[in-house]
Amino acid sequence: MMKAAGVLTVAAAVAAGVLNARAQGAEGLAGVRVLRDLAYVADGHERQRLDLYLPEKAEGPLPLIIWVHGGAWKGGSKAGCPPARQGFVRRGYAVASVGYRLSGDARFPAQIEDCKAAVRWLRAHAGTYGLDPERFGVWGSSAGGHLVALLGTSGGEKAFDVGAHLEQPSRVQAVCDYYGPTDFLQMDARARPGAPFRHDDAGSPESALIGGPVQENREKAARANPVTYVAGAGPLPPFLIVHGDSDPLVPHHQSELLFDALERAGATVRLHTIEGAGHGKGFGGREIGEMVEAFFAQWLKGASGPDEKKGKAVRTRSKAVN
Repeated sequence: MMKAAGVLTVAAAVAAGVLNARAQGAEGLAGVRVLRDLAYVADGHERQRLDLYLPEKAEGPLPLIIWVHGGAWKGGSKAGCPPARQGFVRRGYAVASVGYRLSGDARFPAQIEDCKAAVRWLRAHAGTYGLDPERFGVWGSSAGGHLVALLGTSGGEKAFDVGAHLEQPSRVQAVCDYYGPTDFLQMDARARPGAPFRHDDAGSPESALIGGPVQENREKAARANPVTYVAGAGPLPPFLIVHGDSDPLVPHHQSELLFDALERAGATVRLHTIEGAGHGKGFGGREIGEMVEAFFAQWLKGASGPDEKKGKAVRTRSKAVN
């Protein structure tokens, strides 16, 4: 177990000048203090920054939800941050939204190295910002889903931990993966008819990420696959995987592969399939939001959960709601 750092209350941090979001021009959410562009790599790339959302009043160290954005590893931004927009800070969490180098900036494994560096930085500064370093969850969609799944399965992969704060672990305690790729080598084999591009092509997002056509660089592709690390990962965090069965970009089979691997490893995992949903389209029902909220409440706050028990693998389904 990690020993919690001495916690400086948010109010004391504000008084000390540590938190000064208004001076940075943050648009605040009601009751939320926002810190923009915190550099988690000293003198690093402009994208190696994160935004931190904290309640203006909080008692005790807070569980943290870390959002990792999508965008095919070649675009996207930390600015959106659904957990912050959806009110998780008001429900007793801190939220971080992480930027990372894109495929046009650096090839894989730069992206997972950045995510792990952000996790370690947040743990190293847990006392300053009132975070509980033993209760870190991650959530991401599409390319962000791939990266959070990789965070969850590669906790013991030391090769991805580079840079500062190496005394801090980069393991996480819960993973919510929205339709992330999990095995690049199998994406075209199970693609839906009429898919807009081939993942094996030299110009695909996956090929751009690893630096060459996927099938011609099988070892590089395997190194980027979350499923690669499951069997030897040691203790795995609980996973919630959500995917539409009509996704034209990331085949639903990708989430089935991760679910099957996690189930074989004895992990706690729920695969929720949204019938008729596409790539993030059709996720608008209240049921999905309540499911995610209950998942993080169970694994980061210790709330009781109806079906995600330790070591249990379950499949559930619902209908798409726009």
